[in-house]
Amino acid sequence: MLENQVSDKDRDAARREEFRVPSKEILRASGQVQSLSRALKLLNALSYHASGLSLSEVAQEVGLPNSTAHRLLTTLQNERFVRFDTERSVWLIGVQAFRVGSAFVRSRDVVTIARPYMRRLMEQSGETVNLGISDRGEIVYLAQVECQKMMRAIAGPGGRARMHCSGVGKAILSHMNPEATRKVLHGRELTRETSHTHTSIEALFQDLEISQQRGYAIDDEENAIGLRCVASAIFDEHGEPLGAVSVSGPTARVTDQRVLALGELVNKIANDITAELGGAQRRR
Repeated sequence: MLENQVSDKDRDAARREEFRVPSKEILRASGQVQSLSRALKLLNALSYHASGLSLSEVAQEVGLPNSTAHRLLTTLQNERFVRFDTERSVWLIGVQAFRVGSAFVRSRDVVTIARPYMRRLMEQSGETVNLGISDRGEIVYLAQVECQKMMRAIAGPGGRARMHCSGVGKAILSHMNPEATRKVLHGRELTRETSHTHTSIEALFQDLEISQQRGYAIDDEENAIGLRCVASAIFDEHGEPLGAVSVSGPTARVTDQRVLALGELVNKIANDITAELGGAQRRR
C-alpha cells in the first residue's frame, strides 16, 4: 500500500500549508521581500479556486489578517492580476495572471508546436484531444482541441486532474523510474474516484509497467464513469517525460475494440511531437 496516505482533510491542510505566509524571520533569512511573498501566496491560493474566495476565506488560506490581505489584493487588482466580483463578493484570478502564465507556455513552445499535431489527432480519431503536464503531483491541461460530436470529453486549459487516475498522468508516470514515481505520489492518497480507480500503489505500478511497455496509458473509467482516455508521453531532450497528449471520449465510442487502434495513433502523434521538440524517448 502507498505509505503515508492522507485523508482529504489532511490533503487540504497540506495544500493550505503551501499558501501559508512564511514568518518574518524566514523571509529575512532567505532574502525574500515580505510583501511580494505574501502577494504571490494570495495568487497561488486563488489559482486553486476557480469560483473565487471571499476576503476572509483567502486571508485564512494564507494566514494573514483580513486588512493585510485586502491591501495586497487591491494592489494586485490595480495591476489586473486579480479581480473582484461585486455580485458575489469574491476575489478571482485576473487577466494579467493569465497573460503571465501564457508567457510560460510560449517560452516552452510546447503548445505552439503540439497544436497542429493535436488537430490532426482529433481529425483522425474523431475525439477530443488534450495536452497536459505534471505540476506538484497533479496534471494541468495546457491545450485542447475539441471534437464536434455532441457527446465529448471536456477538460479545458488550466483544468487539473489527479495523476493516478488520468490517462495523461499515468502516461507520464509510466516513463518515470519507480523512485521518482513514489516521490511524486508521496503523501497523496490514491483517491477512489470510481470503482475502476487504482487505490493501491501495487496495482498502480502494475498498470504503469504495462503502459510503458505498450507505449500508451488508458484511463478506463477511472476518473469518471462512462469516459475513457488513451494517452502517450512526450519527451524532452534528456529523455524525460515532458507531458502527454491524449484522446478522450465516451465509452460508447471509445470501445474496447477501438482502444488498440487509438493507442497506436496517439503514440505516433506523441512521437511526432517529441521529434518536433527535439526530444527523444530514453530506452530502458
